[in-house]
Amino acid sequence: MLGGAISAGLALQGAVLCLVGRNQEKLRLVQQQIKREGGDAFCYQGDVLERDAMNTLSRMVQEDHGRIDVLINCAGGNIPGATIMPDQMLADIDSEALQSVLNLNILGTVLPSIEVSKVMIKQKKGSIINISSMAATLPLTRVLGYSAAKAAVDNFTKWMAVEMATKHSKEIRVNAIAPGFFVAEQNRMLLLKDDGSFTKRGKTIISQTPMKRFGEPEELVGVAHWLASDASRFVTGAIIPVDGGFSAFSGV
Repeated sequence: MLGGAISAGLALQGAVLCLVGRNQEKLRLVQQQIKREGGDAFCYQGDVLERDAMNTLSRMVQEDHGRIDVLINCAGGNIPGATIMPDQMLADIDSEALQSVLNLNILGTVLPSIEVSKVMIKQKKGSIINISSMAATLPLTRVLGYSAAKAAVDNFTKWMAVEMATKHSKEIRVNAIAPGFFVAEQNRMLLLKDDGSFTKRGKTIISQTPMKRFGEPEELVGVAHWLASDASRFVTGAIIPVDGGFSAFSGV
């Protein structure tokens, strides 16, 4: 949902989008939305957890379009087994679910970055934008796997930014966007009741958010556009919060 909104927003700014994912049906829906609004998008099937597939895909996109200017790593999410429920203890965590969440969020960012960076190194220019989370710096209660994985995304973002600038090109930049709380299909039931009112957890989040609301997916487009463009050419290794002030509020 957030990735789709970012893609549609960048397409309206003139970007040619290459949408990558395992589920072609979902990609087609995003592509159709982009085309209805006058943008340009292409769909490619690939699993971000398969390095060979990412290698093949990055070469294919380069051959089809001549270059890759921007990579946005949107793959991520959580699953119930990697979350500790109120009546559970740490020892009750599902190890396989935990591993799946760690793989999706951190390896699903690292592997595409490795393969696409090969193209950017040849070009000596490019922008990689990772999607982090407020959970990276303020771990969410009970949400073990996702919080740990997003903290790793922040660390990797800073590490790769230094790697690219010092070894390859000062014009290859790596940054991350850290969204606050946005209502999506994965977390809707945790934040909102059927009548649209806040759940107990939703109320807690709103009480800690100075702007007193959840974010709208379209509100990520501006910072993504900035990080993708030369307007941010001296910005690398940064984690940019888009959170309504959540990370700035101590609760006092």
